[in-house]
Amino acid sequence: MRTPLLAGNWKLQPLTRAEARALAAAVGSGARGIAGRDIVLAPPFTMLTTVAEAVADSPVAVAGQNLYWEKSGAFTGEISGPMLVDAGCRYVLIGHSERRQFFGETDYTVAKKVGAADACGLNPVMCVGETLEQRDAGVAMVVIEKQVRRGLVELTTEGLARLVIAYEPVWAIGTGRTASPEQAQEVHAAIRAVLREVAPRGIAESLRILYGGSVKPGNIDELMECPDVDGALVGGASLNADDFLRIIHFQESSL
Repeated sequence: MRTPLLAGNWKLQPLTRAEARALAAAVGSGARGIAGRDIVLAPPFTMLTTVAEAVADSPVAVAGQNLYWEKSGAFTGEISGPMLVDAGCRYVLIGHSERRQFFGETDYTVAKKVGAADACGLNPVMCVGETLEQRDAGVAMVVIEKQVRRGLVELTTEGLARLVIAYEPVWAIGTGRTASPEQAQEVHAAIRAVLREVAPRGIAESLRILYGGSVKPGNIDELMECPDVDGALVGGASLNADDFLRIIHFQESSL
């Protein structure tokens, strides 16, 4: 049984630290007593310590939205894994589609960052997904398989056991469009098939694969019925405490 993971990615939202503290505290309070799932918030870097303090007495963990693969050096504007750990992070998002689209992230840099996260004990959440053009061209699975295989080349076996993969159909992020449960399950099952080829026996079945792409309170229950959907990477809906709490309490009576 894989423990569902629900992660809220706040992206670059104009929250003050006071607003971030209030939002995180509301999520932390609403998550107290929850069982059978992991909860993560990924605020902007300037809010990491604020959010970590706000959720310190709750089941909610904190993630960075990115990291650089070197621990230190003349890399102006970057942040390292040890810095994230010191700020209270347990997870880090890597290779989000917006990083690939707008900031030149490649499978090579994703692999370097996944390895760096592993080296400092962070749980990497490696994002993969196809564009609408790639899906329409019938090469979505080819693209995703390459992203998965290439992203894991610098990961140790121990780090592989901590890995989380997030499938994000790029055409569904922030558009209001969501992959159907059947589409999500098809891709998640294909990702797990790749993992069975590259991971030691047993690890592929234990790795969590999240769905990300316009996840909302109204579609989370249906998505989580899919056997290979192990959670969600939530964008806009994670900025509203009530909406995100509804998402993390999905199908609660069935657990």
